[in-house]
Amino acid sequence: MHSQILMEASALRISHSSSISSVALLSSNKHWKWQFAFKKAWPSINSHRCLVVKNVASKKKLEDPSTSLEEKQGVALDALKPDTASIVSSIKYHAEFTPSFSPELFELPKAYYAIAESVRDMLIINWNATYDYYEKMNSKQAYYLSMEFLQGRALLNAVGNLELTGAYAEALIKLGHTLENVARQEPDAALGNGGLGRLASCFLDSIATLNYPAWGYGLRYRYGLFKQLITKDGQEEVAENWLEMGNPWEIVRNDISYPVKFYGKVNEGPNGKKEWVGGEDIIAVAYDVPIPGYKTKTTINLRLWSTKVGAEVFDLQAFNAGDHSKAYEDMKRAEKICYVLYPGDESYDGKTLRLKQQYTLCSASLQDIIARFERRSGKSVDWEKFPEKVAVQMNDTHPTLCIPELMRILIDVKGLSWKEAWGITQRTVAYTNHTVLPEALEKWSLNLLQELLPRHVEIIRMIDEEFINTIIEEYGSEDLEFLKEKLNQMRILDNIELPSAVFDLLVKSQESLVKESESIKEVKEEEVEEKEDSESDEVTKPISKEEVEEKEDSESDEVTKPISKEEAKKPDEKAEEPEVEDPEKKVKTTFEPDPKQPKLVRMANLCVVGGHAVNGVAEIHSEIVKKEVFNEFYKLWPEKFQNKTNGVTPRRWISFCNPELSRIITKWTGSEDWLINTEKLVELRKFADNEELQSEWREAKTSNKKKIVSFIKEKTGYVVSPDAMFDVQIKRIHEYKRQLMNILGIVYRYMKMKEMTAEERKAKFVPRVCIFGGKAFSTYVQAKRIVKFITDVGVTINHDPDIGDLLKVVFVPDYNVSVAEVLIPGSELSQHISTAGMEASGTSNMKFAMNGCVLIGTLDGANVEIREEVGEDNFFLFGAHAHEIAGLRKERAEGKFVADPRFEEVKAYVRTCGVFGPNNYTDLMGSLEGNEGYGRADYFLVGKDFPSYIECQDRVDEAYKDQKSWTKMSIMNTAGSSKFSSDRTIHQYATEIWEIEPLNLP
Repeated sequence: MHSQILMEASALRISHSSSISSVALLSSNKHWKWQFAFKKAWPSINSHRCLVVKNVASKKKLEDPSTSLEEKQGVALDALKPDTASIVSSIKYHAEFTPSFSPELFELPKAYYAIAESVRDMLIINWNATYDYYEKMNSKQAYYLSMEFLQGRALLNAVGNLELTGAYAEALIKLGHTLENVARQEPDAALGNGGLGRLASCFLDSIATLNYPAWGYGLRYRYGLFKQLITKDGQEEVAENWLEMGNPWEIVRNDISYPVKFYGKVNEGPNGKKEWVGGEDIIAVAYDVPIPGYKTKTTINLRLWSTKVGAEVFDLQAFNAGDHSKAYEDMKRAEKICYVLYPGDESYDGKTLRLKQQYTLCSASLQDIIARFERRSGKSVDWEKFPEKVAVQMNDTHPTLCIPELMRILIDVKGLSWKEAWGITQRTVAYTNHTVLPEALEKWSLNLLQELLPRHVEIIRMIDEEFINTIIEEYGSEDLEFLKEKLNQMRILDNIELPSAVFDLLVKSQESLVKESESIKEVKEEEVEEKEDSESDEVTKPISKEEVEEKEDSESDEVTKPISKEEAKKPDEKAEEPEVEDPEKKVKTTFEPDPKQPKLVRMANLCVVGGHAVNGVAEIHSEIVKKEVFNEFYKLWPEKFQNKTNGVTPRRWISFCNPELSRIITKWTGSEDWLINTEKLVELRKFADNEELQSEWREAKTSNKKKIVSFIKEKTGYVVSPDAMFDVQIKRIHEYKRQLMNILGIVYRYMKMKEMTAEERKAKFVPRVCIFGGKAFSTYVQAKRIVKFITDVGVTINHDPDIGDLLKVVFVPDYNVSVAEVLIPGSELSQHISTAGMEASGTSNMKFAMNGCVLIGTLDGANVEIREEVGEDNFFLFGAHAHEIAGLRKERAEGKFVADPRFEEVKAYVRTCGVFGPNNYTDLMGSLEGNEGYGRADYFLVGKDFPSYIECQDRVDEAYKDQKSWTKMSIMNTAGSSKFSSDRTIHQYATEIWEIEPLNLP
């Protein structure tokens, strides 16, 4: 039987990490069946096409040499459309032969791992075919380096992109489960925290979908940021356990590892070549995760690094002597680099660990990129072509060390000159800025960097020196104060002495100015002497009687003329002129560092200097970057600066998380083309008033709201009504995002409700469920106070019998992608209320708009563009504008700000002891008061915007009462969200920064 099948079918053999078995996908007539066989049972079948799937980066190809690449891809890519029976067999196989659980039962956790491994089998086929094709074509490839990738669950995304959702759903029903229940068993990958990481994951999805040759690089965090618990004391943090039972989506590449060094010293050889020696050495090991595109064979790679040391480092002698901690000290030191995302950096050790993380990402990734470039180049490596084959995108400043690390490898390891290496680096690297907050533009202690990465500090000093010379060439060296101002704004090294060569140059320049001044003085003196000599000659001339009389009259008048005080005070013209300051002393005094201030390395400045492109992530943000954050750089290099407005993937954020809405969009636009060509969403506008569409739209929204009701009950115990408006603010907790203003607005609403009768309340207010979610960084005290305040307000309001379902406040714990996928589809109002000019872009606003949620917000970040696209009438706008913020803060500092009485009233109400528990929130309310001081003076202008905010909320209530009008607003938001697809953003990156072309697999 086995031989007969082999004779009748093409075979595809997939090798697993397990040494026990492999899966063969066999064709018999029209149906695909999964057969299970031990490796040793396979006969030699050279007469048949066979592909053995290998390590993505393996140099050895375990394949039939008679089989061409095209033939292999034809079998691998065209054949894998299994039917339900084949999928059932595949799941059963993995439940038995790649088990993570005991064999007796097939419960939900076991079902999840079996189905994930079944799906991964199919991803591996496309994954390796994609890699092979990239190797063959040797086209330019982009590499996206990010400290975080907030992926969310992978299962539904993978089967959706493979167009196998229905087949897997049917297969699981036959096995006694539902796809939805099985998918809930998957923990979110704890590889990110906020918008930065989610953006990176959306980008990978779009890169694969658009068939662009690119990879992602990150770190494999064992415990993530933290798991958030909400207790009576507010937020508490515990370690994430997402890897506790393994991750079926990743494959460890034990043959892909690179050394990473810290500390040590730099030796210089007789030929001037530098060598970084000694110190602490670790190993970065690759873990690969497949990222499938939608309706395409392309499956790209996310490579995550984990850190370790070799077994020989374990001190067995110390262990046996009872000194166990010493025995594995070096192992723990290496492993902890990838323990936690963004470890607390209040301490010196915390700062050191963060810097180690950033360097590990940069060093391992660049070594891997360079190894791939060399392998694809063959025997003759032309380093000048490196930027023609490689594009490196730094997602914010975390990967800044790519710049000195690439320089180090090119110069110290590959033997290139400084000029060659610097030219290559600048043409390869690009930088995305994600913030205008000064504290978020990373600055590292020079002393810490010097200790941890001594060779890199040498390189950074040389880059800084070269850049100073560029500034001097541009602005001159005559006016030292003017030059000092430019260097203070633009130098990479802050509060650090000038390089000796630059110092000498400026001294010589000042000496030249002195000499030039003296020469001018000598010329003037000669002119004066010549004039005196001329006047002396005139004395010998005969004078007429009339001239003598005229002169005497003039002298007589001068004697009687009074002398002014100013004239009396005039110094004697013959008095000595002040001494000229010594040029060397003048230069030293002008540029002397302040000993009271720290010596820093400004990473953002290094990014701008070292890269060929700098982009903001929304139109208003990019303008702020050019006019404020990097204005001096923009004036020097205007061609470097671009805008790339962020986007999100419509596959995950509409199709997979909101299938009801997806079906409606497909019906009314006529096809599923909108999932790739989101411009098709615009077609919904012409049906916005259609009663049938509106009815379907409201039905889908209600269905999603009911899911939220169940979710809230499960996560918090609160019971809320699906008939209320669902008002949502879910994002990282930060003062500039102004969750505090939201909750104060809710308190004001509650306060006014309590002043009314039941009938008055019902007439004035629309019932609302106000939902919050987000994590406060563990050391961010004020953000944690905000979380505590929100939960306290919720406890009071939710248990007030007078209010009932008219107002509820819910804080959903442990906000992540999966929580967002539940909350966003059922949301009706979403709050994006940051202080104008402080949010770079935001991406949750885009997800809400795509799902037909109306936004309330300021003109900040992508809100500006969303409002333009969806229409001003379909966006609730309030608050000060970005160009007004500086003046408003100045007004506050000068004591001229007068708070609105409603704002003062709500603060007083909060301070009323017992209303929201025993706390009077002195520190929290105090941050909104005073005119100056740290943690005071309402820096984020909550008080200024509060009146317009609550008035805007009144307009929301009125609009919601007219459900037909509100539904139209909802439809118009979805219809206007086409611009905010990450496909559009990635296409712009690919064509305008990376200069890469799509590669469509045959």
